[in-house]
Amino acid sequence: MSYLPDFIAPQRFNDPAAALAQAQLIYDASIAHLRQAMQAYVAGAELPGHVRACYPFVRVQTDTVARRGSDQTARLSYGFVAGAGRFETTLTRPDLYASYYLAQFTLLLENHQVALEIGTSNQPIPVHFSFADNEHIEGELSFERRQRMRDVFDLPDLTAMDDGIANGTYAPHRGEAQPLSLFTATRVDYSLQRLRHYTGTAPEHFQNFVLFTNYQFYIDEFIALGHAEMAQGASEYRAFVEPGNVVTTRGVSPNGNPTTGTPPPRQPQMPAYHLKRADGSGITMVNIGVGPANAKTITDHIAVLRPHAWIMLGHCAGLRTTQQLGDYVLAHGYVREDHVLDEELPLWVPIPALAEIQVALESAVSEVTQLKGADLKSIMRTGTVASTDNRNWELLPDNGPQRRFSQSRAIALDMESATIAANGFRFRVPYGTLLCVSDKPLHGEIKLPGMANHFYRERVDQHLRIGVRALELLRAQGVDQLHSRKLRSFVEVAFQ
Repeated sequence: MSYLPDFIAPQRFNDPAAALAQAQLIYDASIAHLRQAMQAYVAGAELPGHVRACYPFVRVQTDTVARRGSDQTARLSYGFVAGAGRFETTLTRPDLYASYYLAQFTLLLENHQVALEIGTSNQPIPVHFSFADNEHIEGELSFERRQRMRDVFDLPDLTAMDDGIANGTYAPHRGEAQPLSLFTATRVDYSLQRLRHYTGTAPEHFQNFVLFTNYQFYIDEFIALGHAEMAQGASEYRAFVEPGNVVTTRGVSPNGNPTTGTPPPRQPQMPAYHLKRADGSGITMVNIGVGPANAKTITDHIAVLRPHAWIMLGHCAGLRTTQQLGDYVLAHGYVREDHVLDEELPLWVPIPALAEIQVALESAVSEVTQLKGADLKSIMRTGTVASTDNRNWELLPDNGPQRRFSQSRAIALDMESATIAANGFRFRVPYGTLLCVSDKPLHGEIKLPGMANHFYRERVDQHLRIGVRALELLRAQGVDQLHSRKLRSFVEVAFQ
C-alpha cells in the first residue's frame, strides 16, 4: 500500500501564471509530504505504507500542425510542438524555474491556443531530491533503518533520467505522450544535486551566460572583477557569489563582510563563481580543470539550467609556424578526438559554428585590443580546433595524430573545447570557443616556467575581458536570436 499526499485533480488553464501557480501547489504538497514522512522515519516511526509523492506535469494536446503565434514568435526555434498529438513533461523546482516555465507556457498558449493541463504525474520524486539545501537528516539513521529506506521511500532511479530525448533516440511507446522538454524532472533534480557537489554553489546562483576555463589564473581575474563590480554603486551586477555560497552584494567593498555563506574548507572539484544580475542574465564562470571528461560532466549538468550561451576560454597548442605565443584562436570547426561523447553524439555529426557567437567573439577581441582589419588578423586566426583525450599526444611514435591534425587543417589543439561545443550542440545551448596559444610543441616552443609566467601576466586579463565582453554583446542583442534553428532537429521539443 502506498502512503500518498492528498490528491490534487488535474486542471486546465489558459493563463500561464495560473498554470505555474498550480504546478507550484502540487510540487509543494508533494515535497511537504516526503519531508514530513522522512522526519517521522528518522524519529523511529513506522509509516502506514510505501511513501510516495509525484512530480507535477504539464500537458498540451493539439489536433493540427498549424501555429497561430505572432510574427515574432514564428521566428523562434522553440515554443511550439512538432505536430498534432499529446505532449507532456514533468516539472520540478517551480520556484527556481519560475521565469523559464512561465515563458514556455506563454509561448505554447500563444502558438497553439489550446489550454494547458496541469496535474500530478505518475513519476515519483526520489526522497533525496526532497531535502532542503544542506539538509542531511538521513545521516542520523541507524544502519538498519538506512538499509530499509528503499522499502519505504522511492530512491533515485537512473533508468528514469537518461538523455534519450536530447540524444534524439527516445521513442514513446504506443499511447504514450510525446516529450515537451529535453529533460524530465528527475533528470533535472539529479543535475541540480550534482551542481552543488561539483561547483560548491547552489543552482539558483547560476546565470544564463557561462564562461568555462581550465586555468585558475582566469578565475583569479574573474574574482577581482567581481569584487571590483561590487564596490561600484552603479554596477549592473547586484551580487558576486563564490564557492560556499559566499555572497558579496553591490556596495560592499572587497574587504567587507559577505552577506551570506561560508568559504569551504577545500575547493570543490569544479568551482563556480557568479556575477549576478537581477534577471539572471549575469555571468557564471567555472574552472572545469583539465580534460574532456570534466568538460562533459559539468556541461551535462549546467545544461538543465537552460543557459542562453556558454563559451570556452582556455589555452591551446598552436599548430602553425605563423602563430605566436599569445595569439587568439576563434574556433569555427572541431576535430573530436576526445571520445567522451562518442556514444551520445556520433562522430559523423558536424558541430557547426554559430554566427551570433562568432560575431560577438570577434567584435569583443577587436574592441578590447583596439585592433581592426589586418591588424586584428595578425593576432587572431579563425579555424579548426582539435581536441584530444591524450595530453601527451606529441610523444606518440608514429606521428599519427600530427598527420590527422594536418589533414583536418587544424590550427590549434586542446583537451576540452570540442566537448563543450559538442555538448552545446547536443543540448541546444549556443556555444563558442576562443583560445589563446600558450605553446607550439610541434615547433619546439614548449612552456617553460619563466615563459609561462610572463605569458599569463600578459594575456589572461585581456582574454578574460574579451570573454566577458562577448557575453555582454550577446545579451544586448537579445537572446531570441541566440537559440538558432540550426541546433534543432526534425522533431523537436517545445521547451527552449
